[in-house]
This record gives sequence, structure tokens and C-alpha cells, in this order.
Amino acid sequence: MVAGAAATYFGLRNMGSMAEYNASVAATRSALKQAPGTSDLIRYATLAANSHNTQPWLFKVSDVGIEILPDMARQIAIVDPDNHHLFASLGCAAENLAIAGSARGKPGELSFNPANDGAVMFAFGGRTPIEPALFDAIPKRQSTRGDYDGKAVSSRDLQTLSAAVAVPGVDHVLITDRPRIDRVRDLVVAGNNAQIADAAFVRELKTWLRFSPRQAMVTGDGLFSASTGNPTLPEWLGRVMFDLVFKAKAENEKYARQLASSAGVAVFVAQKDDREHWVLAGRACQRFALQATALGLKHAFINQPVEIAGLRPELATLVGMPGRRPDLVMRFGYGAALPFSARRPAERVIIS
Repeated sequence: MVAGAAATYFGLRNMGSMAEYNASVAATRSALKQAPGTSDLIRYATLAANSHNTQPWLFKVSDVGIEILPDMARQIAIVDPDNHHLFASLGCAAENLAIAGSARGKPGELSFNPANDGAVMFAFGGRTPIEPALFDAIPKRQSTRGDYDGKAVSSRDLQTLSAAVAVPGVDHVLITDRPRIDRVRDLVVAGNNAQIADAAFVRELKTWLRFSPRQAMVTGDGLFSASTGNPTLPEWLGRVMFDLVFKAKAENEKYARQLASSAGVAVFVAQKDDREHWVLAGRACQRFALQATALGLKHAFINQPVEIAGLRPELATLVGMPGRRPDLVMRFGYGAALPFSARRPAERVIIS
């Protein structure tokens, strides 16, 4: 009993504080200099959305541009066996990089290089448009995994969202009617049931959970409890509690509640099912997330219907694109912010 109390005491003492964590995260999201160096641009690129906050990217700088390379050491093989989400995440980072470069007088053109492990190339030069609203949203954007307030989004703002998402090779659908949102909810619940029943999925997810502020700061990645609306705990206690509370029923009730509180759902569907188009889907998704942020909206991934292959056909039919593979799904709406997720510093993702 004494030993248990001592372990709890030292665990709490060493878990760090939210004040320390918030200060650390704020530094990674500080405003971009008027004349940024390459590492500053890369820092902005890393603020992009990505699956499980794995940050599966590496950046290689040359005289002609910046290559964004897949970091295969950060694969999540159970939830993403063909690396679809990994390449979509590269697209998210590439879009941030292009928007930030244009805003700071360092424009570039994005292209996909299948011969180089599927790298995305940001080649310096060209005249890409400056998009102030999307640029200003980069450090403010977050995947907000909490309840929203149920308020509808105006037709004008929905049109603005659709216009921002225009990326050649990718189609999208914004679902705002309650019957179809409920059908998405049913697919999310079905996917959630399948995933939680898979012990390998649960083990993999657990490796990316960060329960204490210090753990999240040290790793600079992963799904931090506070960023998902859960309490912070010492790492050892968090793992024990996760095993006790991570059950299908509770998770299903949470997703049902969150979708009921959302204004809508965005589904992104690339025109081809290959790595290049997965990257394009990520770019479109990132543009949606930034425009949503600029409009005061929150968003969060609900990708279970695309992660469970057997559910994809029903989702594709629901959005009017039968026979195609849906890529990414996000709910959106108005709600309160949660603590930002951590990012690894630029020097840890730049390779020579």
C-alpha cells in the first residue's frame, strides 16, 4: 500500500504541468518571420493534420526546393496497412508549405515523384497565389476532438469551404442534412466496433497515446489526453486506465454524441486510388481544415468508414460516388478549442 502511494506520488510529480506543455507548444506555433529561413517554413509545414499525430514525414532541402519524404519508421500498419493515411499526411504538410511559402515571398510548385519513394517536391519558383486567410489559420488549426454546439453553418460559409477545397483530382461532398449525417454515424460506429474488437489495432493505438504533459513534450508526437478532452495522468496510470475504459460502447456513445453536435461532415474522394492521389486528397483536406479554422469552425477526423475496407462501398454510395475509394472524412462545427497537439521541432525532421 505504501509502495503504491509512493509510486502515485512520484508519478504525479514527474508528469509535468499543462503550463509547461502549453508554453512548449506555443513555441512551435509562433508566427512565421517576414523573411523566414527554410527551417521556419518546414516548421509551418509540420503543423499540418496527420493520422494519429504520427508526423510521418522527413524534409530534404536542396538548392531547387524541399522534398517531403515518407518516414516509413512512422507507419501505423494495422490502421493504415497500405500507407494511404501516411501519403495523405504528406499532402497536408505539402499544402501548408506551399501556402506559407507564397505568403512570405518564397513560392513554389508542388509535384509528386513516384520514383523517389513517393516524395512530394516543393520546387522553388513560380507565381502561386497568396491566400492570407489560409496562411493565418496554419498555427491556429487543430483537430478538435470534442463536442460542438450543434449550430448550423451558413450557406455562404459552406460555399466558401467548397471553393477553398478545389484541388484537381479530388472531389468532395459536404453533408449537412441530418439523415445522411446519421448514416455516417452508423458507419463510424460499425468501424469503431470492428477496430476495438481487433487486439492488434488497440495495441497499435496505445503506442501513440500520450497521457502526461511531459510524455507529450518529450516525444513531440502522438495523441495527448488533454488534446482529446481527457484528463492527464502519469504514463503508467494512463495505460492502466485506458485498458479499463476503452470499450466499444463508451466510444460509440461518444462518437454518436459528437456527430449529433456537429454541423456537418466533409468527405474527400480522389479520382484515382494511388499514392499521388492520396497526396492530393490530403492537400484538399488540409485546405478544408484551414478554411474552416479561418471561419471559426472546428473539425476532427472520423476516418473509421475509410479505415475498414468493407465499409468504403457504402460510404462511396452515400456520397454519390459508387465504385470509388473515399479517402478522408471530417466532421465540422462550432465548439470550444482544446489544447494543441505537440509537434517535433524542425531539426528533428530535416535530413541532410
